[in-house]
Amino acid sequence: MKTLLTSKFAVIRDPEKCIQCQVCVNQCSFNANYFDAEENEVKSRNENCVDCQRCVIFCPTDAITVTNAPLEYRYNRNWTASIIDDINKQAETGGVLLTGMGTDKDYPVYWDHLLLNASQVTNPSIDPLREPMELITYLGGKPDKLEIDDNTLELKTKMLPQVKLNVPIMFSAMSYGAVSLNVQKSLAKAASETGTMWNTGEGGLHSSLKKYSNNTIVQVASGRFGVHSEYLNAGRIVEIKIGQGAKPGIGGHLPGEKVSCEVSLTRMIPQGSDAISPAPHHDIYSIEDLLQLIHALKEATNYTKPISVKIAAVHNAAAIASGIVRGGADIVVIDGFRGATGAAPKIIRDNVGIPIELALASVDSRLREEGIRNKASIVISGGIRNSGDIIKAIALGADAVNIGTSALIALGCHVCQQCHTGKCAWGICTSDLKLTKRVNPEIGAQRLINLLRGWSLEIKDILGGLGVNSIESLRGNRLHLRGVGLTDTDLEILGVRPAGR
Repeated sequence: MKTLLTSKFAVIRDPEKCIQCQVCVNQCSFNANYFDAEENEVKSRNENCVDCQRCVIFCPTDAITVTNAPLEYRYNRNWTASIIDDINKQAETGGVLLTGMGTDKDYPVYWDHLLLNASQVTNPSIDPLREPMELITYLGGKPDKLEIDDNTLELKTKMLPQVKLNVPIMFSAMSYGAVSLNVQKSLAKAASETGTMWNTGEGGLHSSLKKYSNNTIVQVASGRFGVHSEYLNAGRIVEIKIGQGAKPGIGGHLPGEKVSCEVSLTRMIPQGSDAISPAPHHDIYSIEDLLQLIHALKEATNYTKPISVKIAAVHNAAAIASGIVRGGADIVVIDGFRGATGAAPKIIRDNVGIPIELALASVDSRLREEGIRNKASIVISGGIRNSGDIIKAIALGADAVNIGTSALIALGCHVCQQCHTGKCAWGICTSDLKLTKRVNPEIGAQRLINLLRGWSLEIKDILGGLGVNSIESLRGNRLHLRGVGLTDTDLEILGVRPAGR
């Protein structure tokens, strides 16, 4: 018995405009476009199209459009076309459905239900064009108080390692192998030139990127890929990855076909072998175990680098974060369920975890209640789309945010959710050398720099409208937020007032 799996998209070619140049054939990494030599004509296989829009953009005569073409099943609110298609796929393959990027389910986006208050008369607004606006942020634990020598006026308090960010925006962890080397080069160069940080992810650090060490976060994940003393000391921050928003509670998997020669050298595994990250760290089964790893990494880096711990946004994130801070971590990173990934089981990506907005508010409140909020910085990620989201995140209690999907879109990603296939037509989530050339690191870095500059200008405008001249003054100040269309429970968790009050 064969089940027909239908096409989701249709490639429409205008015969009057098409000149049979085959550019679309050469650009399509999914073989949706092909040349029929017998009929001397370019044709399409709609069942292969993923709507990456590469052929549309590169067609020299604008002859191609791609449209949605789902099979029109009889309407049923419970048994949607997507669910029926997924059942058919699993009935044919017997496997786990994989997907890339973050969830596309219609869950509430709390950022869109939060509005920023504005200054008027009693607390006048500030013109950012004429008055300085401070966006500099320092990541790391802060002391309870500062002591200064009365005679020399020098600081007597011993400070923990701090990392300065010119903007409160960093690039999320995206490992070599999951994304191409040219993508990492773009991220690293942009971070260096804008005075922020990029993250190696769990795939180790390629030798060509060591020159960006002052702007690099090196990650220690359960697979320990590429982790050694030189690697740890090559970063400015060392991050322990416990979980991520797209797949809380499970490990990672980089298919062997994406483990090229260069990837294998960087990850320190055989070429062509699957890179499996276990669900747990096999030396961490309690907060006490995590404390040992935190201090082992501090010892390995001579206590010169902040240690970060990344967790997924889950129901008890506040309690977990409290234990992490008490265990000696300098930075807590929380990744929400809209966080993207190179590959995740679809069922987990769409059903496990909680929104980052609720987790952030809960963690910030818990650490304040326990009097330890100053002991660590909070960084959040998972669906940050624009400068408005960033400002709201900081008002909810974040010190800074990570951006992943936004950064990839700036590099050309069209969010076709095929990252797990390794066939990315835009050269982003692939190890295919022919495809990776499609990302020019110089151009990519400049686009990322432009994005951060544009968002920084917008953040300054918003701060001016709030009557605030420093990002520090906004952090955790939820009086600048008002909720719209939220339940009383939502407002209570977020710690914000309803609009009109």
